[in-house]
Amino acid sequence: MASAEGPTPVVDKEAVLAQLLTADPLRNRNEPEIAGNIGAQLQHMGLSTWSISAHRRLRDALGRLKPNRIIEVGGGIGHRSAWIYDLFTVDEFTPERYDIIENGAKFAVIIHRLMTRFKAESYTKIVVGVLDALVGETLAWQAASSTGLEVGEAPIQAEADAIIVDGVSAVRAKNVEMMLPFLAPGGVLFTMEPDMPVGDVDADDEHGMALVEGFNEWIKLIQSCNETHHVGFMPLFGGTLVAMIQR
Repeated sequence: MASAEGPTPVVDKEAVLAQLLTADPLRNRNEPEIAGNIGAQLQHMGLSTWSISAHRRLRDALGRLKPNRIIEVGGGIGHRSAWIYDLFTVDEFTPERYDIIENGAKFAVIIHRLMTRFKAESYTKIVVGVLDALVGETLAWQAASSTGLEVGEAPIQAEADAIIVDGVSAVRAKNVEMMLPFLAPGGVLFTMEPDMPVGDVDADDEHGMALVEGFNEWIKLIQSCNETHHVGFMPLFGGTLVAMIQR
């Protein structure tokens, strides 16, 4: 819409997304010490995590975005959270709220220690539970809120400027689809492309079939999201970082 000061500039969100996913040459490329220690612990526990390249690029993107409200799905034992907390420390930036969702209570205890180590209690909320149930409870809370009948607060914040979705490949598409409605206007969702099934999969191979079905659901999700969101892909060592922003 035109105004006295001239036409309102049109933001090219696709270009913004592409720039957001590029490396920031001014940032340290080394893994933060605390994140490195947690990464070593993950290896001892036989757990997987995103590659250092993926975490670096996510850190660079969040550093440009400066989100006030963040949701991280799949906190694990806090490896990625340590990268994010380190970003806040280096940039001397404190978000308004940072939700870390983890379905394992034991892992949540470890995340709590990380939170206190970074003195982030004032803005961090650790949410323990299965994502499907938490989303359902949040939607029910929002429905009650519209009638003035809500009690307490929703398990998950209603709108986030940045959402990071992790989890096993088989349900990655489902988790992303559930979290997209929680994006604030102009917000960005980050995830890693799920593992692609390789070779023939026997019908009796439950894990293999779950990967196949999960990847097929991912393809369907990307196709449908292209109608409503700009989707950016950044191939990196260890996988492809994906970012989505509403059109």
